[in-house]
Amino acid sequence: MTQQVLTILGSTGSIGESTLDVVSRHPEKFRIFALAGHKQVQKLAAQCERFNPQFAVVADAEHAAALEQLLESARCRTEVLYGAQALIDVASADEVGGVMAAIVGAAGLPSALAAAARGKTIYLANKETLVVSGALFMETARASGAKILPVDSEHNAIYQVLPQDYSGRLNAHGIESIILTASGGPFLDTDLAAFDRITPAQAVKHPNWAMGQKISVDSATMMNKGLELIEAHWLFNCPPEKLEVVVHPQSVIHSMVRYRDGSVLAQMGNPDMRTPIAYCLGLPERIESGAGALDFGALSALTFRKPDFARFPCLKLAYDAMHAGGGAPCVLNAANEEAVAAFLAGKIRFTDIARVVSHCLEQGFSDGLNDVGSLLAQDAQTRAQAQNGIAALAR
Repeated sequence: MTQQVLTILGSTGSIGESTLDVVSRHPEKFRIFALAGHKQVQKLAAQCERFNPQFAVVADAEHAAALEQLLESARCRTEVLYGAQALIDVASADEVGGVMAAIVGAAGLPSALAAAARGKTIYLANKETLVVSGALFMETARASGAKILPVDSEHNAIYQVLPQDYSGRLNAHGIESIILTASGGPFLDTDLAAFDRITPAQAVKHPNWAMGQKISVDSATMMNKGLELIEAHWLFNCPPEKLEVVVHPQSVIHSMVRYRDGSVLAQMGNPDMRTPIAYCLGLPERIESGAGALDFGALSALTFRKPDFARFPCLKLAYDAMHAGGGAPCVLNAANEEAVAAFLAGKIRFTDIARVVSHCLEQGFSDGLNDVGSLLAQDAQTRAQAQNGIAALAR
């Protein structure tokens, strides 16, 4: 059996760890070429000892030296690289067939684009790649023949219930709309008067999913769902007006497709990221993921409600940015990343996240951002504007 050779970008994060868990269950199917773990050298060293990749990538020379020392002590022969170019190199190497793109934020964009340009199979868990550079990324993939498989549970669910011959045209397949489900996060029923006093420790405690800090805060503000709307727009060539969001607190139905004949097809399962990861890695087979079976007898109820923009202004801002197009989603993402980091650092309040994003969108944005340089320039400009807004709020 031919093994698929994988690079895992973001291997020390929750998606990366879940990917390695699935890979470990199928050693005959997969071989790890490279792991990238930014600054978590202890965790990355342990992964290298277990999976013996050819390369490991970290953020900088200091962390590379620390990782080399750990690997030398363990007699592990993995070669250590560092920096942004190293991420691009291990994502686009000739030996690599598939790339798990799971670096959080806009930092994951250049390596994902490099993989797309080289025609790799990309397991896309970095939603910011499509939010920041949707048109460029999809065109790059089309030109090279790269295959994009969505790992986000919502987009993976949609991918599973779309027709197998889906052409990117909703009308041709009798599709009325695409419905993204959202848990609503930890503050779905919290008194709005208490939102100013929400702490970072409260915001990162998601009721259903085990995720990193940044994405957990995004779930609490529902910016995560807003970013996923923009991602779905590009992945499925879906007009903004054909995208719906419904709050589903139990996180059992992961998303749905509404058809013209009145049917609604949904994908269900326990909230475990190993399920969509295994689906993508195993195609066209269904392979074991390690996720538990869904016990219908233990489900008390499945409930749904419309999202409340007064409670979740970040979701409204994302809708607005998606409709505006151009550089608006890039601004949305950069401003949000800066605002969330400031909130986690205790510099601003939870409710200030939306204020920072709104402030940056009001500054305006460029259109026709069709190359990495212009996208990163817009990203940098927005981050500077966001920092100004954060400083004003902090005062």
